[in-house]
Amino acid sequence: MPWNNQSGGGGPWRPNNNPGPWGQGPSGGSGGGGQTPDLEELLRRSQDKLKQVMPGGFMSGFGIGLVAVAAVGIWLASGIYTVQPNEAGLEMVFGRFTQRTENGLRYNWPAPIGSVVKLRVTDRNSIDIGFRTREDPRRPGNQTQTDVPEESLMLTGDENIADVKFRVIWQIDGSKPQDFAFNVRDVRETIKAVSESAMREIVGRTQIQKILTAERKVIEPAAQDLTQRVLNDYKAGVQILQVQLLSVDPPEQVIAAFRDVTAAQQDLDRLRNEAEAYANRVVPEARGGAARILQEAEGYREQTVAEARGQASRFSQVYEQYRRAPDVTRERMYIETMERILSGTNKVIVDQNSGQGVVPYLPLSQLDPSAAPAQGTGQGAGPSSSQGGPRR
Repeated sequence: MPWNNQSGGGGPWRPNNNPGPWGQGPSGGSGGGGQTPDLEELLRRSQDKLKQVMPGGFMSGFGIGLVAVAAVGIWLASGIYTVQPNEAGLEMVFGRFTQRTENGLRYNWPAPIGSVVKLRVTDRNSIDIGFRTREDPRRPGNQTQTDVPEESLMLTGDENIADVKFRVIWQIDGSKPQDFAFNVRDVRETIKAVSESAMREIVGRTQIQKILTAERKVIEPAAQDLTQRVLNDYKAGVQILQVQLLSVDPPEQVIAAFRDVTAAQQDLDRLRNEAEAYANRVVPEARGGAARILQEAEGYREQTVAEARGQASRFSQVYEQYRRAPDVTRERMYIETMERILSGTNKVIVDQNSGQGVVPYLPLSQLDPSAAPAQGTGQGAGPSSSQGGPRR
């Protein structure tokens, strides 16, 4: 029996009438009713109650069976698992794939009978080819880039060397995650090797000048398509989202010369564009001028021919009238001719019957073509508009 339960008091260091260490008994009562419960006594009582439930103890058949049932229940409950919204679950029984599960609370046989592989099918991954990016240990947050020439240097179609650095963005194919899990051992290395091989094939069919200028936007989708087709043949369960050309340059030893060539090519293109713009402006103007001259010539020809035909028709009509009445026609022609001649000149008409011995007054100063027309006034002379016209 422990020392604090010995008969006769509260132990060797406590008098019978003062069981507390400070001269007072434990709170909650007086005498033996306030003593601290004994741990050994609690264990003994628990064992007695367990023996009442299992008379034979833990080593009896009933006890072993109860423990086995509890162990089996715990083992079966360990087969419950959860699939997150960005994941796909792959259930296996004895190492063989059985089914794919979607997100939510799921159940499969626990280990060692069954197992579950969870794949993040919506996460995007990237692989850098031709360079590596590492965290600078001396400057946290800064990244340093290291070139990998054995990956970036590629031979072009015109037997030049190009330094190509690109990035492949990929994710697990959500429709076939089991291919990603079971068909390829090292998926990242496989994607890296396939994409590098595809890029080398496309660059090997293209001239370096086109790679440096206009063909960059054509190379990216071509490399993506070729990489995807090869991985589909491997049944890798990978979807290539994008191939990004980060830089395409000549080797470092000749990059200055290539830049000069590129600048000259750009100047050539600029001058060619300016010449084409000038030609596009001048040629339409010249064609418009030529068309205008041709139209004016056509109009002049039509006018001249029409006037000539009118004159010929008029002559024919006059001749027909002259043939029918020659005297009248001659008189009419004479009058019309004189009318046409005298209509634009200054005229002075002198009446011969005005008197004898009188010298008529002629206003010579007013007959000057630059002066005003003569008024026809003077002694013994004057205008006469009703006393006959010119005489033949």
